[in-house]
Amino acid sequence: MTSDHIAGIVAARRRAFDDGVTKPLAWRRKQLAGLQRMLVDNGAQLEAALAADLHRSPTETQLADINVVLAETAHALRHLGQWARPKRVPLPLALQPGRGWVVREPLGVVLVIAPWNYPVQLLLGPVVAALAAGNCVVMKPSELAPATSATMARLVPGYLDPRAVTVLEGGAAETTALLEQRFDHIFYTGGARVGRIVAEAAARHLTPVTLELGGKSPVYVDDSVDLAVAAKRIAWGKFMNAGQTCVAPDYLLGTREVLERIVPLIGGAIRELYGEDPQASPDYARIVSPGRFEALTRLLGDGTVAVGGRTDAQDRYIAPTVITGVGEGSRIMQEEIFGPILPALEVSDAAEAIRRIAAGPKPLSLYVFSQREEVRRAFLRGTSSGAVGFNAAVIQQTVIGLPFGGVGDSGMGRYRGEAGFATLSNEKSVLSKPLAPESMSMIFPPYSRRVDSFARGLLRRLS
Repeated sequence: MTSDHIAGIVAARRRAFDDGVTKPLAWRRKQLAGLQRMLVDNGAQLEAALAADLHRSPTETQLADINVVLAETAHALRHLGQWARPKRVPLPLALQPGRGWVVREPLGVVLVIAPWNYPVQLLLGPVVAALAAGNCVVMKPSELAPATSATMARLVPGYLDPRAVTVLEGGAAETTALLEQRFDHIFYTGGARVGRIVAEAAARHLTPVTLELGGKSPVYVDDSVDLAVAAKRIAWGKFMNAGQTCVAPDYLLGTREVLERIVPLIGGAIRELYGEDPQASPDYARIVSPGRFEALTRLLGDGTVAVGGRTDAQDRYIAPTVITGVGEGSRIMQEEIFGPILPALEVSDAAEAIRRIAAGPKPLSLYVFSQREEVRRAFLRGTSSGAVGFNAAVIQQTVIGLPFGGVGDSGMGRYRGEAGFATLSNEKSVLSKPLAPESMSMIFPPYSRRVDSFARGLLRRLS
């Protein structure tokens, strides 16, 4: 697709926005309902596409991709009127009579660039927020999930208004051409390297961005919890989608005694979830590409395999794996793993774990398995992350009322529920004051001693 063609697509969306197509609440509700119908009517097609792209089980596709978007769409439909309603703001006595309020208006044309690992949820979740807020949308699905990308390109025009919403397929060249265009907001989910490229391109047009970038999400476990339950929850969160989840636990922290007990329990949990041979399990996914497979298998040498470790290049299969004896300076601790390898690192106590986490880039998620309230409070006070999960992993992302996003290297901006609506709206401040009676004479020059005394007294009262 040529740059001129892409420019024409964006220009057509902008004309639709300028013509007011997307602003009525009735139009927004119709698009959200259309999105719901698309997912319900074509669930089997999406399941097949994700099976082709990631060897994803149909049940996991329903749970982790389709149902999350359906819940978000239903939430938006239920609350849209409330979110869009102008919010009154009280005026100070000195400005009475008068009224103040905030209007949330749509931004314009939003670009959504999605990743391959959850190619339905992470494409359509931001689209729900964009449509609810009354924007036009250009969707760019990932070329690394080609079956899902093609399915989306085929389905979307039949359910959403083609004047305002379009799917643009392609690879790096098409994405680069898109980033040359002026958008009113860019929503990117993916890795930090490309995230910086997106932010740099957006800066040329002073376009605001939401960046969901992942990162090394730690999980700390102490001896106050049922370690068998913790092991199963950690194994599920880490190894679903073969570890290719931005909020998956990236590495495990615990004392020597805890690690000696929990690592074998994680091995037992893997057998419960995927059987004695996870490669034969219909519920265990595959690595997305040969390149990613090779990069991940090289990391296996950074420690001692305690659980799993088997690989099959032809099948792009890496077994659910736990490795021990990992050094802080090893490759596996320098970048997000994004695969089914869990390094276990020894710490002396919770305080050391907090110091290690705080010394590195801020993670997208942090998980703490502890029944001790003082330990939980210490992690909340001593670390910064996009989200925190106590005694659970990953599931916070499915709660529509909890804003989702990163901080620092793990991203910027929030979505899910009202947070997404606010992110993709302009909050316009409005003040209205009658011309009579004239109540502003006190702030007009020339200033009298009375006005000066009032101003200085007001400053003292506010300080």
